[in-house]
Amino acid sequence: MLEVLSAPWPWYVAGPLLGLIVPLLLLVGGKVFGISSSLRHMCAASPAPDSWKPSFLRYDWKASGLWNLAFVFGIALGALLAVSLLGVPDAGQSISAATRADLAALGIQDFSGLVPVELFGWDRLLSPAGFVVVVIGGFMVGFGARWAGGCTSGHAISGIANLQLPSLIAVLGFFAGGLLVTFGLLPILLG
Repeated sequence: MLEVLSAPWPWYVAGPLLGLIVPLLLLVGGKVFGISSSLRHMCAASPAPDSWKPSFLRYDWKASGLWNLAFVFGIALGALLAVSLLGVPDAGQSISAATRADLAALGIQDFSGLVPVELFGWDRLLSPAGFVVVVIGGFMVGFGARWAGGCTSGHAISGIANLQLPSLIAVLGFFAGGLLVTFGLLPILLG
């Protein structure tokens, strides 16, 4: 059983299982699947005085945010249990040969960890490419998720499942941005 749980699952198994979470969460708890609003709740729950917080964070987070915080801590606990019981997955299992070849063409050679150290290592953070990818990219993802009214999981899984046109538009924007970075920005940064 542990072998089945620790191996990558094919899309036709993992996709429908993830897709079934959306109606289950709606039916059981009346909640929408998504994660980016949890960061807002965590910031609003900080012990800082309300006068120090921007108006975006001054609201009754206990009324709407407790389940989000439990969801986030459940994800962290689940990840901790998975790594403790199943170990860290071999990156060779989760990266296809075609993707390895494309990354090697960009100069990424180390596939030993979960993320390429050529992009995400601490020493790369101080380089211009690392700073753009990690700091500026991270800020843009967070800002974009709030500006779009949700993250990729919220829009792509819940929003599209609820047939919401704004979610479809947001997901198209996420994909367009990903393609632009993958084929436009990354070759420049790593070249």
